[in-house]
Amino acid sequence: MDMTAPSGREAETPNAEAGKYLTFSLGDEHYGLEIIRVQEIVGLIPVTRIPRLPAFVAGVVNLRGRVIPVVDLRLVFGMPASAMNDRTCIIVVSLDRADGTTAVMGVIVDEVSDVANLTEDAIEATPEFGTTVDTSFIKGVGRYEERVVLLLDINGVLTTGELDELDRVAVTNTASDKAQEEDS
Repeated sequence: MDMTAPSGREAETPNAEAGKYLTFSLGDEHYGLEIIRVQEIVGLIPVTRIPRLPAFVAGVVNLRGRVIPVVDLRLVFGMPASAMNDRTCIIVVSLDRADGTTAVMGVIVDEVSDVANLTEDAIEATPEFGTTVDTSFIKGVGRYEERVVLLLDINGVLTTGELDELDRVAVTNTASDKAQEEDS
């Protein structure tokens, strides 16, 4: 059986695995995250903005005593900012860092849809757009209920440098919170 594509390249298989994905939207676009990466979903809570950070960093939130950095996924993807509403929420996700540790981060999305159970035949490889378009953060493309869902590799959405910056924000803010508690 010939497994090569007409162009002579080997046929690409999707990087995304069959399984459960939390689906959400940013504008009219639909995305999915492996459910195993999702720690929780919270309604929009007050976010403390930190000066001098990139625009996509919304700030930090205090989630049951733990300071978590939060990014606006619209801005990470270069989309225009959107007004927050009662459907806007924060998805708290866990990331694998290059050094083997894990990090926790919140991502602001327009609306969470549901949990999709995608089979292998509902997932395709990420289309190629040439060498100038970075799609490394997209694991595959899923088909779910008449929608196309971009399946994200949450580990690849931010660069290592951007993640390091978020870590510094969370650590600095946690230290200042502890100092304020001790002064009280």
